[in-house]
Amino acid sequence: MIWCVEDDAGIREIELYTLKATGFEARGFEESTSFWEALKTDQPELILLDVMLPGEDGVQILKKLKASPDTCRIPIIMATAKGMEYDKIQSLDLGADDYLVKPFGMMEMISRIKAVLRRCQPVEKDPILTYDSLQMNLKEHSVSIDGQIINLTYKEYELLKLFLLHPGTAYTREQLFNEIWGMDYCGETRTVDMHIRTLRQKIGSYGEKIQTVRNVGYRMEAQK
Repeated sequence: MIWCVEDDAGIREIELYTLKATGFEARGFEESTSFWEALKTDQPELILLDVMLPGEDGVQILKKLKASPDTCRIPIIMATAKGMEYDKIQSLDLGADDYLVKPFGMMEMISRIKAVLRRCQPVEKDPILTYDSLQMNLKEHSVSIDGQIINLTYKEYELLKLFLLHPGTAYTREQLFNEIWGMDYCGETRTVDMHIRTLRQKIGSYGEKIQTVRNVGYRMEAQK
């Protein structure tokens, strides 16, 4: 089920029609009140969320969704106005999985929804990645150090997972942006660097294991 939060009735109806025509179940909301009410009893596979909404806007909704353990894993694609670069960067920083710039084509919308759903497929098994006393449980989507849970944002978690899966591998900022944000690198280094900085802070002494590779990017030191 795909949920579309869009206050323009015409756009919302086209989105819903296209989604249903391509095999998705879909539901539309014109503002946040009905959206939050629906979340009490159901959850979507993905949310297409417009930034510009009456009352509570899309960025505020995104913040609340990512702050709640019940909804933080729901994939979110933000719809931003053309030329609103700040909206795009802010949405990605807050944990959005992708964005669409209005006006966008319906086939582009479907393509991006399918791509995000592929990236966010749940882990079927129960693997645990370890680095000394740091543990990442992929099924529970949790990280702990010496048994103490570390609260990471979705993007911080994905960065750490990539490093743990490929210790010793150096990644450029372009590669990290493409892997974690799922889109072509836009030349904005601040987003990647900021997430690396906060991830290092949150994992304490293990933050030193995420090394800066001069003129390249970052890598996690291989375990000895």
